[in-house]
Amino acid sequence: MLGSMENISLHTHFILDGFSELGELRPFLFIPFSFMFVVSLFANSLLLYIILSQRSLHSPMCILIAGMACIDLSLPVFFVPHMLLSFLFDWRGISLIGCLVQMHFIHFFGTFQSTLLVWMALDRYFAICTPLYYHNHMILSRFIVFLLPLVVRNVLMITLFVSLAGKLPFCLRNVINHCFCEHMALVELACGSTTTNNLVGLMAVFLIPVLDFIFIAAFYVVIFSSVLRSSRSGVKALHTCITHIVVITVSLILALTAFLSYRIKNGLPAASRVFFSTMYLLFPSCFNPVIYGIRTTEIRQHIRKTLTCCHICKMGSVTNK
Repeated sequence: MLGSMENISLHTHFILDGFSELGELRPFLFIPFSFMFVVSLFANSLLLYIILSQRSLHSPMCILIAGMACIDLSLPVFFVPHMLLSFLFDWRGISLIGCLVQMHFIHFFGTFQSTLLVWMALDRYFAICTPLYYHNHMILSRFIVFLLPLVVRNVLMITLFVSLAGKLPFCLRNVINHCFCEHMALVELACGSTTTNNLVGLMAVFLIPVLDFIFIAAFYVVIFSSVLRSSRSGVKALHTCITHIVVITVSLILALTAFLSYRIKNGLPAASRVFFSTMYLLFPSCFNPVIYGIRTTEIRQHIRKTLTCCHICKMGSVTNK
C-alpha cells in the first residue's frame, strides 16, 4: 500500500469550484454577495465604533455586543474577497497551506458566533434572574470562569480537525466543490480512510454549535420562567430574548444543514449545500448588528446621533462650497 502511494502524485494545489452548476450565471452572484459583504462591513464597523467611542456604552452587555461585531467584521474578510474575485475573474486556485489557514480562521471565528451568544444569554440570566448581584457576577475576574472553558474548547477542537485534515494525502481530485475551504469539502477529496476526520468533525459540530444552543436554550427557559412569575417589568426583556432565540435558531439550522449534508446522503444539490454553508457565515454577520445593536435602545440612540452629525457636517461642507 505504501509503495503504491509513493507512485501517486499528491495534490498541493486546489480549485474552489462552488456554484459551478450555474454556468454563465455564476458571475452574477457577485452582486448579492458583494452587497451582503458591504452591509456586514459597514454595519459592524459602525456598531464597533459607537460602542468603543461612547463611555456610557461600556457595560458588560455592550462589550459582548462589540465582541460580536468584531467577530462578524472579521469573519467575512477571510473568504468573501476571494469568493468575489472567483465570481468576477474566475480566480479559483488556492494552495493546500492557504486552504488550511483559511479553514482554520473561518471555523475558529465561526465558532465564536455561537459562543458569544452563550455569554450574552448568561448576561441576560444574571441581569433578569439575579439583578441585585448582576455587577458582581459580571466582574471580569469572576466572569472569566465562564469565558475560558469555551475559548479552550473552541481552540482545541478547531486546531485538532484542521491538523488532521492537513495530514491527509490528496491524490484523487483537487477540485473542491465550494467557494471556500470548508472542512468536509476538503476531507472528502482525500484518498485513504477519513473515519477519524469525520468523527472529529462531528464531535466539533455537537460540542460547539449544538452544545452552545443547548446552553442558550437552558438559560432562556430559566429567564422565561422568572419573567412570567414577575411583574410586567420583564415583558421587554422577554421580547428581546425571543428575538435572540429566533436568530439563534435560524443560524443553527443553517449550520447543521451545511455540516450534516456532507455526511448524510440526502440528495441535496451541491449548489444548495454551498449556499447553506456560505449563509451560515454571512447571515449572522449581516443581521447581528440589527438584532444586537439597533434594537438596543442606548446603542440605537447613539447611532442616530452619529449619523445625524455626519449628515449635518456633509450638508455644511456642501453649503460652504
